[in-house]
Parts: sequence; C-alpha cells; structure tokens
Amino acid sequence: MDKPDILMPVPLPAHLRDGLAGGFNVVCPFEAADPDAALANIAPGLRFIVTGVPVIAEGVSRPIDQAYMARFPKLALVANMGVGYDNIDAKAAAARGIVVTNTPDVLTEETADAAFGLLLAVVRQLPQADRFTRAGEWPKRAFPLSASLRGRTMGIVGLGRIGKAIALRGEAFGLKIAYNGRHEQKGVAWPFFADLVEMAKACDILMVSTPGGAETRNLVGAAALDALGPDGVVVNIARGGIVDEDALIAALRDKRILSAGLDVYLDEPRVPEALLAMDHVVLLPHVGSATGPTRVAMAGLVVDNVASFARGAGPLTPVAETPWPPTQNRAN
Repeated sequence: MDKPDILMPVPLPAHLRDGLAGGFNVVCPFEAADPDAALANIAPGLRFIVTGVPVIAEGVSRPIDQAYMARFPKLALVANMGVGYDNIDAKAAAARGIVVTNTPDVLTEETADAAFGLLLAVVRQLPQADRFTRAGEWPKRAFPLSASLRGRTMGIVGLGRIGKAIALRGEAFGLKIAYNGRHEQKGVAWPFFADLVEMAKACDILMVSTPGGAETRNLVGAAALDALGPDGVVVNIARGGIVDEDALIAALRDKRILSAGLDVYLDEPRVPEALLAMDHVVLLPHVGSATGPTRVAMAGLVVDNVASFARGAGPLTPVAETPWPPTQNRAN
C-alpha cells in the first residue's frame, strides 16, 4: 500500500523529515522544479500538512491561510513545529473542520531560560561588559556601574506555560511578580492586571510572552512604555509584532525607558538599524528555544501528532481553536 502524502511547504529540520518518512511520502514543493505542479499533483487527496514559522524554516515564510487551505479539499490536519502558530489561520481551519496542532511543553524550559538570561544580560549589561573587556578597555578604566535586579517587579504579559516558568525564575531571584492577560487565572497568587498600562505603572520590567497575531499586534505601545518609566526594561521573547517597534525605538532613544532585550522582531531576520546602533539594548537572533535537544523533541512531537491522527487516535496537542474531540460539529 502506498504511503499517504504529507505536504511540507517550507524547509524544516532533517530529523523531522526523517521521522515522517517512515509512514508518509513527504512532498516538498520548494525542492521541485515546478512547485505549483507538485502541489497540483497531491492537492485532491492531501490530508496532512506539516509546517513551521520562518525561524525554524530557514527563514522561509508560507502562511497557511484560508486561501491556501482551500486548495486541499480533504485537508484534515495542519501540524506546526513551534508553540506559536500565528503562521496558521487557526480560525479558518476550525471553520473547515481542520485540526491544528503545535508543540507546547517541550520548549517551555529552554525558552524561559533564554528569557531570564536575556533579562540578566540587559540589566547587568553583560554583553557590553564582554565587548569592553575584549576591546582592551579594562586596563584603561573601570566598566560603568550597571542597574540591578534588586527591588524590581516583573510584569508578565501572557501567563501561559512559558510565562509561568519565567515567573518562577523571577521569584527565585527575588523579583515581585504580576501578570496581564485576557482573564484572571484560578489558582494563581500573583496579582492580576486586566489593563496592561496599569500593570506597567506598577512594574519596572515588562516580560512579553503572549501569543502573537492580529489580536496582540502592538499590544505594548507608547502608553505602556511611558508607564514603565525611565528605569523600565522590556524583554520580548514572544513575537516581534506584540511590541510597537517604532514606539520602543523612540522610548529607548529618548531614554523614557532604561533598556530592552529582544529575541524577536517585526520583520525577521531584518533588525531595524536604529536598534542595531543602540549599545544599551541586547539583541538575539530568535534563539529562545534553539537548542539541539529541544528541536529534536519538537520534531518528535510533530511526528507523534501526525501519526496519532492518521491512525484515528486523534491529535495529541491540538490548539485552542481546534479542540479534540471537537466541541461542535464542523463541516469539512
């Protein structure tokens, strides 16, 4: 019996492709001489797509939107390599009865480590101190005194799995914790702020870990940055579009906030020249979950989701928009 086709519209890690190859015929149109013809050959019977965001897909962007899904009348599952899935129109998928999965949990600790490491680097100016030492400046003069983590309050924008893991790290360092989100969470002792600006007034660190997409575009804007104050620090390890990039650059330039640590940007991998020119910010190339073991675990979960769904057992980690079993009958 022939293996079922599975479409990989963007280049994903070899260990993911190898994991799928045992049970599926992996179709990669980006490798074909005629990508449109490759899609046309499989479109009528295709049931599975596996995809990922550009930072995992060698910088290639392929939004899985309503128009793209409509090309495959029998599409049943879109499996995303990554916890964020703003590259997929999950609401449009839900309307067609298509399940979307992501890869939560397996990257939580790594991303939280990177977030808190970025915070430490920003506040204590660790990259700047490294550059100072390498440039031979230490014998000439002392490195300037940095700010401190002591006595600070960290407001977490989006208290999901990663946000909670960051909060626990913050508590271990003596930080006070608050959080903002769509609703107050049961069983969470940290103070909840329904209004982001009000939380920023009560904090001097904004840690951004909420999902990206249209609903959170420019969520952290000029008002929140001004409320944070001149000693304020912004760390974003979620999605670049959540923080108004122009407003952030202006706040940093005008010293209305102290500094920022960024792992994500609006137009990756392009970083605004204004940020590159600022020595008081720390910039990473979207490496929050980028460790070998974590990427292997993410790929394994993608394979497990597809295999489980294909044998009729359902997905392992469906996203909120496409719960399993379905909460209502949805037409394909």
